[in-house]
Amino acid sequence: MSRSPIRSILCCFALLLLAAAAPSSAGRRMTPELLWKLGRLGGSALSPDGKSIAYVVRWYDLAENQGRSHLMLMDSSSAGVRELLAADSVGNLQWATVGGKARLFYTAPAGKDKKSQVWMWTPGAGKPRQVTRLKDSPSHVKISPDGKRIAFTLRIKLDRTVREIYPDLPKADARIIDQLMYRHWDHWHDYRYAHLHVAELNADGSIGEPIDLMNGLRADCPVPPFGGAEQYGWSPDGRQIAFTAKIVNNWAESTDSDIYLVDLSHPGRRTCITPGMNGYDNDPVYSPDGRYLAFHSMARPGFEADRNRIMLYDRGSGRIRELTKGLDQSAHHAHWTADSQSLIFMSEWRGTNQLFRISLKDGRTRQLTQGRYNWELVELFPDGRRLLVKRQSMLRPWELYEFEPETNTATQKTRINDALYASLELPEIKERWVRSSDGKLVHNWVIYPPDFDSKKKWPMLVYFQGGPQGQIGQWFSYRWNFHLMAANGYVVTAVNRRGLPGFGRRWNDQISRDWGGQAMQDILASADDMMTESYIDRQRVAGIGASFGGYTGYWMMGHHEDRFCTIIAHAGVFNLESMYGSTEELFFVNWDLGGPYWKSPEVQRDYDRFSPHRFVGNWRTPLLVIHGEKDFRVPVTQGMEAFTAAQVQGIPSRFLYFPNEGHWVLSPQNGVLWHRVFFDWLARYCREKPSTTKP
Repeated sequence: MSRSPIRSILCCFALLLLAAAAPSSAGRRMTPELLWKLGRLGGSALSPDGKSIAYVVRWYDLAENQGRSHLMLMDSSSAGVRELLAADSVGNLQWATVGGKARLFYTAPAGKDKKSQVWMWTPGAGKPRQVTRLKDSPSHVKISPDGKRIAFTLRIKLDRTVREIYPDLPKADARIIDQLMYRHWDHWHDYRYAHLHVAELNADGSIGEPIDLMNGLRADCPVPPFGGAEQYGWSPDGRQIAFTAKIVNNWAESTDSDIYLVDLSHPGRRTCITPGMNGYDNDPVYSPDGRYLAFHSMARPGFEADRNRIMLYDRGSGRIRELTKGLDQSAHHAHWTADSQSLIFMSEWRGTNQLFRISLKDGRTRQLTQGRYNWELVELFPDGRRLLVKRQSMLRPWELYEFEPETNTATQKTRINDALYASLELPEIKERWVRSSDGKLVHNWVIYPPDFDSKKKWPMLVYFQGGPQGQIGQWFSYRWNFHLMAANGYVVTAVNRRGLPGFGRRWNDQISRDWGGQAMQDILASADDMMTESYIDRQRVAGIGASFGGYTGYWMMGHHEDRFCTIIAHAGVFNLESMYGSTEELFFVNWDLGGPYWKSPEVQRDYDRFSPHRFVGNWRTPLLVIHGEKDFRVPVTQGMEAFTAAQVQGIPSRFLYFPNEGHWVLSPQNGVLWHRVFFDWLARYCREKPSTTKP
């Protein structure tokens, strides 16, 4: 990198002093290039005595088109920071007491092959020690509470390739596929499965022979594609592990993951504690006193966005009860308090993510955090009174904070991007409630440009959320970045339409089997309401979105009645029938669309009513299509079909195609290209007077 992140951190404080003495320089705005200069907070961990915080910051080099991770160590009282190491990747941070000493464990590249291995660093003992020297890279590392064992996952090959079946055809490059889930999210199945392993851990950092706790199982822990280390946990005495796995015959159509227990005195035995619970069951975490095992659970099979509950498994009696019964919201990332009398969890709440505490005694819930932020709990300090948390907003990415619930005080610990923000003009964010066509109130976030003047006319972007069940919270996206959009001179309206969490389960559930129904009316009502404001130029209003938001874009192309001057659809669903036949997780479309289109005349009618491709004859609006080749959730042919429909009709249109990206655009230069094409298209059809000429 051209500039050291450490120098940036050190000079940050000087810049802050200058910023305090003088107003920020006018005209400096967020840009796509600046977005990639921001340091991104990764994993973090609190030392056993609470005096040190280890965390990872990843910085990107746009010219090199790659990132590099920096492992930082902070004194939690003085906020003094130093770098421990820099590597292509650093992860799996955890402090543990091993051999009577506090040690920091993490994964980082090792050896000539640069494969990731586990490392151990002891404060005051010099260089880190390499713990594992395995053929494959271990992931999701956790040290047992007694410091005597280490757990991690390894990918184990259980299936045969064509060349192994037919060794006399060494140049054959085909696949023989006998069941679904041959590809998932952004990659093809590689004949391997992620298995949980345990090994003895010695005080000097050496380990014994790893034992596969899932030996022979064609199943994964964590459950792909998004499961992480939260999907397994150690008992307080280090003698038992609880883990999540999805062991079903119809993987593509089921959400039936379960919790399994393994007593390490008999590592070959697995006990399922959730039989008959056929929705998602995951994220087991033991209470500090060892009496309970808490885990998350969804009641309705096949519904991936069902209310996420906290369940309590009594290890003595074997009984399970719901702790969050009656709570009309989801609970995520549950952590036990030190006294084993309550849990702290995160929940979507009115366009934010807040932290809550729930009592085991009476099930009462108390909201801990406040404000227009997304909060996430990292760990509890040893005193049990303070929390190490992360916080972000639409204006700024994640930073670490020390939070005291009793005084509602948040003290910022990391200042990763303060130097860049010191002279940056910031947009203004407001909330707006709009009455929809059925009389219900719809929550909107409205983001205004830094130099907003209500006496002027402004173009507006109406953001269509994806999911379809994913709240528009106070997140800081590196693609759909509202800060960046507003900095480019647009008023942005982000609509928490029907189908999004944070506003009760009935609101969340209403999207299913009604894709083109009330949710679309919520968006149109919100757009219409904003267009009554004198400062909005009604001729320069664009609709933008990805995934289900891309579906919304294609749907609006045939139904918006000239509200939008252009529409941008990224990774959108265009043809519901071909989507069903080419996506991977069928449980999603089975629930949200009612099953395959041939299931019944009623289901076929819904496909016909809500599939955007049925309404291309109404298309008149300029369209930008964006899609990645490796998107297996919404296959690239969906974007190709939409682009073809626009081109054949002579509608101004462009197709931004990424051969090596999936549902998301992840590489730095592709990310900047995405924004350049995005804003260029808006400038052509929304920023200036709308044009009807073909580009």
